[in-house]
Amino acid sequence: MLEEIRISSLGVIEQAAAEFAPGLTVLTGETGAGKTMVVTSLHLLAGARADPGRIRAGADKAVVEGRFSLAGASSADLVRATVDGAGGELDEDAVIAVRSVAADGRSRAYLGGRSVPVGTLSEFAGPLLTVHGQNDQLRLLRPERQRDLLDAFAGSPAAKALRAYQGVREEWLAARAELADRTTRSRELALEQDHLTASLAEIDGVAPVSGEDVDTVEKIKRLSDLDTLREAADTSYAALTGAGYGSDGEGAGSVLDLLGTVRAALSGSDDAALRALAERVEEAATVAGDVATELGTYLTDLPSDPSELESLLLRQSELKTLTRKYAPDIDGVIAWADEARSRLEGIDTSAEGLAALQARVTALDADLATAAAALTAARVRAAGSLGKKVTGEVRKLAMGGASITVDVAPDAVAPDADGATVVVDGAPRRAGAHGTDVVEFRLVAHDGANPLPIGKSASGGELSRVMLALEVVLAATESGLTMVFDEVDAGVGGKAAVEIGRRLAALAQRHQVIVVTHLPQVAAFADTHLTVGKQTGKGSVTSTLTALSREERIAELARMLAGLGDSDTGRAHAEELLEAADSDKVAQSGAHAGTAWRDVCD
Repeated sequence: MLEEIRISSLGVIEQAAAEFAPGLTVLTGETGAGKTMVVTSLHLLAGARADPGRIRAGADKAVVEGRFSLAGASSADLVRATVDGAGGELDEDAVIAVRSVAADGRSRAYLGGRSVPVGTLSEFAGPLLTVHGQNDQLRLLRPERQRDLLDAFAGSPAAKALRAYQGVREEWLAARAELADRTTRSRELALEQDHLTASLAEIDGVAPVSGEDVDTVEKIKRLSDLDTLREAADTSYAALTGAGYGSDGEGAGSVLDLLGTVRAALSGSDDAALRALAERVEEAATVAGDVATELGTYLTDLPSDPSELESLLLRQSELKTLTRKYAPDIDGVIAWADEARSRLEGIDTSAEGLAALQARVTALDADLATAAAALTAARVRAAGSLGKKVTGEVRKLAMGGASITVDVAPDAVAPDADGATVVVDGAPRRAGAHGTDVVEFRLVAHDGANPLPIGKSASGGELSRVMLALEVVLAATESGLTMVFDEVDAGVGGKAAVEIGRRLAALAQRHQVIVVTHLPQVAAFADTHLTVGKQTGKGSVTSTLTALSREERIAELARMLAGLGDSDTGRAHAEELLEAADSDKVAQSGAHAGTAWRDVCD
């Protein structure tokens, strides 16, 4: 639940803070006092899009900070995983979320003390916080929103059926695309197959080895200047050893001989400095000997067959033919050949291959139809129960003769329609990402009336009550949510307002409920009552957020009762209203509660 919120420089709010308790919290105040900014701050904590136009005039940025407790939340493990994945930390099983919006439009989010993307903040708040306003009522009119609500109510059976359907649909779409590609591009694929086959035959005929082009160039350079290389190596070898390579013995005056003479003369001296130099001469002799050995090996490896150069030049020509066609170097040619072989294995232009693919598509057609029918069945089973439960709720919200039905109909298309269609129960349906159904909520305004789509038959106030009824029904299997309603009671009054307050109080038995309201009948049901006050200064308006005592609640309810203010009559009426609500919340029977409210309303 939401334990605390701090707001800075958002709209008319300069600085405000409030603590929230379990149960039902109402926010009241005069028009323009800033109640909407409190809801806006919760939207921001839920990851909604930031609007820099909401920043208080003269401020650099707006900041909202919320502290959420995970105790008792059914989604606590999921939320902890989100915080942990973001690198954040819990504070005694509570998480602090922060959102800032700068005047230049930049937005920052923090979770558990770590900077996170706004999307992570949305992922965190999703299982904990839901905010309902008039825009949400409009979303309720969308078919996809109604479908999602039905699926949420249906729970695991619908979720499992939807996952199965989507898995088959993914395979089905891929197979259909491949079949269409092969059918329309059969000639192109045949030409590509011939080209790849011929190219691989050419490359395999040359059989290049990795790095061979570089090695061949080096060998050709060596052979092209063979005599010069041999003479340089032989002269050097003779200077070191005193004899040409291949001759017997060493001649006088070789570098090795001279170094030996120097070493003997120095090492025989009694002078320490000369003996030290003898050691260095010995090192030089060792190096000279190693060089002589390597020169001998080099001379041995030099080719002696003149025709070898011609063979290397021919091989180089073959390699250049490949690098000219397929890649800049031989390693690239080999990689191209590997990719070509993989591509060739995937190309099948034979009639047998096409028939096999067609058979696969046909089989997946049947699998998809089966999965779609299972999903439809799960929705139909849930639709009747959802309609009955929501009807029961709306009838408690001063819509006594009304009922809600949930219609699950095929998303029918013409037989020759374009796009992805599947035949289910003998009729073509559009195979959408979420099934082949169209879900529609319908309102029967009174006994004997025809069911009509809620968008065409429900007034604004009725739509608010339908949405509240849905929340009450959908929330029955969860706990620990924070649910925010922004003027859900708009367009209603009298007995309907009392019923909305009663149902909000009932919803608050399982969840933390925060409501922005103008109706005293709703505010009277609050467990915690906050008021947003307005102070007007020179050229600016500042709002405050204050928790009310019972006496202060009575004064606020009196103000809300048609502006009766702090009069004896107004306070008496407000106190009676508050006592009736308290009695209603603890009443053990509906008759007792109904009697108390009849006395107040009369």
